[in-house]
Amino acid sequence: MKSIYIFSSGELKRKGNTLYFETEQGKKYVPVENTREILVFGEVSLNKKFLEFLSQKEIILHYFSHHGYYMGSFYPREHYNSGYMIIKQAEHYMDEEKRLELASSFVKGAKVNALRNLKYYQRRGAFLDDIVERIENLSIDNVGDINELMAIEGNIKQLYYSGFDRILKDEDFAFDKRTKRPPLNRLNTLISFVNSIIYVICLSEIYHTHLDPRIGFLHTSNFRRFSLNLDIAEIFKPVLGDRIIFSLINRGMIKSKDFEKKMSGLNLEDSGKKKVVKEIDNRLKDTIKHEKLGRNVSYRTLIRMEAYKIEKHLIGEEKYTPFIMRW
Repeated sequence: MKSIYIFSSGELKRKGNTLYFETEQGKKYVPVENTREILVFGEVSLNKKFLEFLSQKEIILHYFSHHGYYMGSFYPREHYNSGYMIIKQAEHYMDEEKRLELASSFVKGAKVNALRNLKYYQRRGAFLDDIVERIENLSIDNVGDINELMAIEGNIKQLYYSGFDRILKDEDFAFDKRTKRPPLNRLNTLISFVNSIIYVICLSEIYHTHLDPRIGFLHTSNFRRFSLNLDIAEIFKPVLGDRIIFSLINRGMIKSKDFEKKMSGLNLEDSGKKKVVKEIDNRLKDTIKHEKLGRNVSYRTLIRMEAYKIEKHLIGEEKYTPFIMRW
């Protein structure tokens, strides 16, 4: 199954049982049976007939602004949604103790995976001892409520990000501090864009489970459209996103010329976006040996499996434990 990324301007159309993207240069057909999702970054028009076909084929459409910000998704009719599972999600959200248990697991997973990244570069000569020690000393075990948990999570992230300059040692990608909407430097721009892609990938994988993406546990289920994908993404941002960012910069694959200066901040040029999505796409297809299954699974499959583990937790079949990098 493939992800289709569209950066050009044009029109998405349906013709019979096929889809195609039409630009001034001509038509490009979309392999429907092989497509999992379409991510749109260009100025693209479409019609109801096209959306009906996406729903029929269970293809999700994610769209982004010119600046690379996630704008929303066409989330087809849920073919797998279970009323029973939605009730269980709501029960665990409304019960403070049950919600805190799940939310803490997401933060623990994110913390350990962030530490794995720091220790990887620590072994390769980066001085990160002080940061590693301070993160390890931040305990999540005895938090009293979600607000306290979120405060600790914020401290972990702040410390973790403070190590990026020591890992990268590149003046063109100096970090300083985390800034969003608008990101104020190249590294922040890169992090925001990569995280947006991971959010929608997690959303696409949840779609193929019995879970409702509107009910999260760490991230409050309020007026935002989706929140469970943000929870799952916390675990995979260090595993996928940050590793890809370090690789792109350290290997010289992304340069300062891939960014454009705007009045409000910095944006990635299409050249930069294409490099990023290519790396993410390749990484999602990479496989690792799964200890419990005894076989190789792709990173994309790991995300889907994380959702299945949450399902099992909600119905009392097996307590949820987050995915942890072993390398």
